[in-house]
Amino acid sequence: MDVREYIMKNLVKTTLLFFVAVAVFTACSKDDPTPEGPEASEYTKKVNKFIYETMDDVYLWYDELPNINYKYETDSKAYFNKLLYVDDKWSYITDDVDALEASFEGTEKTYGWSLAFGRFSNTGNIFGIVEYVYPETPASAAGIKRGDLLIEMNNADINDDNYTDLLYSDNIDVTLGVLTGDGIGADTTIRLTSSVLTLDPVLTTNIVEHDGRKIGYIFYAQYISDFNSSLDNAFASLVNQGATDLVVDLRYNPGGTISAAKHLCSCIGPLDVVNDNSILVTYKWNKKYQDYFIDRQIMSQVEVYFDNQVPVKMGLEKVYFLTGSGTASASELSITGLRAYMDNVTTVGDTTFGKYTASITLKPEDYYSEEYSEEIANWGLQPIVLRYANAAGVTDFKDGFAPNIPVYDDLFATFPLGDKNDPLFKAAIEDITGTPVVAMKSVPKVHFEYQIFDRGFSRYDQNKREMLIEQIQRPE
Repeated sequence: MDVREYIMKNLVKTTLLFFVAVAVFTACSKDDPTPEGPEASEYTKKVNKFIYETMDDVYLWYDELPNINYKYETDSKAYFNKLLYVDDKWSYITDDVDALEASFEGTEKTYGWSLAFGRFSNTGNIFGIVEYVYPETPASAAGIKRGDLLIEMNNADINDDNYTDLLYSDNIDVTLGVLTGDGIGADTTIRLTSSVLTLDPVLTTNIVEHDGRKIGYIFYAQYISDFNSSLDNAFASLVNQGATDLVVDLRYNPGGTISAAKHLCSCIGPLDVVNDNSILVTYKWNKKYQDYFIDRQIMSQVEVYFDNQVPVKMGLEKVYFLTGSGTASASELSITGLRAYMDNVTTVGDTTFGKYTASITLKPEDYYSEEYSEEIANWGLQPIVLRYANAAGVTDFKDGFAPNIPVYDDLFATFPLGDKNDPLFKAAIEDITGTPVVAMKSVPKVHFEYQIFDRGFSRYDQNKREMLIEQIQRPE
């Protein structure tokens, strides 16, 4: 079987990152450098061979790979990191690829909360603060809600060594905090046990009527194609209630599937753009892949289109996105993709993450026979394989998108998601209508200094800043 036949045979692939197919070129061998140190075990050599041949095949910077003899690399994860291009802060390796793929599909072992982590300036101790809670999860069953403070864990201080246990551990005793006149005091202690759950990312849909406008709101936590029907239901609800405007809350959304981003944009974009199946984004692979697709006019591998078959089309000329530092990947693609066709795509909040590249999940079975790959089948790579641009050519936004309307997301002064008093949503409403939203209640003041330094929901947050696709159409 020659290379072309092998590529065509493997162009259909599930659970892949971004709009790509598994197309395997024969890896080019390079002269091995002089080895240093002991030789790796046969198992490790096998993993390392998979790493090298994958990276030498599809990695965006494959021609920049350093010349390292993998037979003498005794730590496969360290070896992978040695291969990464200097500007690559996204490629990833795992020895539990099944859990990674389940997470991309919305299945997590979780308490059900998304947390920001802060550090008290006076003590250096760490606290957690709840950004949002999925319904019907251990956290929601315990009464945890947005804005709640977590100040102790297992009757001890939270610190740099243990704070991620609030996301990843199997069970935990967590002490809630309450704001006092001069700081934070301890409140109740709650025991939680994590569960394996499949989570619908469309958490909240709402209509706010203000100054003659009906402003629709959707909170979207992650781009997951299996829940495109939830987006359809949300948009249908807004349309049925006569929504005149739309606000999509992506401030904590790390990204997800390209098909979900395509679906969301098709529900929002101008009717002529959607109905014409216009280009949403284009992308550029490494030279050998890009040349192959262009030479054979396999345009589905270098262009992504709007979908005129979505069941609900709002046909908008303007849209508002609520954004933050956690807004990445498919979220940024939605923003930049629509901006090529809409004069008014307004972002409210903070600067987005800055993710203009895409990657693909590859496993040993994608390259080798079942017999050969079985021993190392738990390993998976997520190398960067392409960069994308919107239809106007906007790409390389490594510093993210600065907000059109800067608003601080103060988690010590929270309102429920979709409440018109939430500062980000409030700013969007006021910009839409030109009239102020009068606060209905005061919020407590913070009398201490702190710094938010991290946030997260899943151990795979970093990987979710890539794009997934469930299936690609095989060229004829």
